[in-house]
Amino acid sequence: MTVPHLVATAEQSASDAPLLVLGPSLGTVGSTLWSTTIPHMADRFRIITWDLPGHGASPKATAPFTLAELAHGVIAILDELGVEKARYAGVSIGGGVGLELALRHPDRIERVAIVCSTYRFATPESWHERAQQVRTQSTSSLVVQQAQRWFAPGRMEANPVIDGMLLHNLQDADDESYALACEALAQFDLEPRLADITIPVLDVWGDKDPTITWDSALKVASTVPQGSAVAIEDAAHLAPADQPDAVAEVLIDFLT
Repeated sequence: MTVPHLVATAEQSASDAPLLVLGPSLGTVGSTLWSTTIPHMADRFRIITWDLPGHGASPKATAPFTLAELAHGVIAILDELGVEKARYAGVSIGGGVGLELALRHPDRIERVAIVCSTYRFATPESWHERAQQVRTQSTSSLVVQQAQRWFAPGRMEANPVIDGMLLHNLQDADDESYALACEALAQFDLEPRLADITIPVLDVWGDKDPTITWDSALKVASTVPQGSAVAIEDAAHLAPADQPDAVAEVLIDFLT
C-alpha cells in the first residue's frame, strides 16, 4: 500500500471546537478552495484543509496511489495532530476520499459531506485521456475547459480574485502528480459498497454542475443507510467558491 504524504494547513478558526477536515478538488489548493466558506464556519469548528500530492503544500507523488490510500493519508494527519475523531467535507476527488473515509474509517470520522462529488467519476477512458494530456501538455492546457466546469455562469465576474487564484492553483499543480490522481479516479468505484457505510453521509450537489448529476446524489442518499442529499442553487463544480454562504449553511446544519 502506498500512503501519500499529505500536508494539512491549520485555518483560522475555533481552537477548542470539534475538528473539521476540508478536502480539495483536483487541481486546487484546499485553503484557496475553501477560503470564502471557512469564515462562515470558523466559530463552530477547528478547521484544517489538506492538499493532494503535488498541489499546494503537499509534496509530489512518488508512486501511483488510490483514493483509499489518500484516505489513509488523511487519517495519518489526524494521528499527527493527536486527534481521535473528526468530521469531514471534501469537494470532487476530496469527496471521493470522504466516501473512502466513511467506509474504511468509521471509528475516526463521525460524519462526511461530499460536495460536488460522487461514488464514480466519468469513465476510466476519459481519465486516462486527461492524464495523457497533462503529461504531454501540462495542466495549463486544462485551464479554459476547467473554468467552464468549475464555475457557474456569471460567477467568475462576481468572484474574479478567488476564481483566478483557483485557476492559478491548477497551473501550478505538478503535472505527474495530477496525472496520477486522474488514474486514481479512473479506478475509483464505490457504488457496490455504498450500503456498507455506517456513518451519516450528506451529498451536496450544485445545480449548475456539468459533471455530477442529481441522480447520483439521490443514489448516495438512498443507498447509504444514513444518507441524505441537498441541492445548492447557482453552483457549479466548485460550490464552495460559487456559493460559500449556502455551502457553509448546509455543512453547519449537517456537521453540528
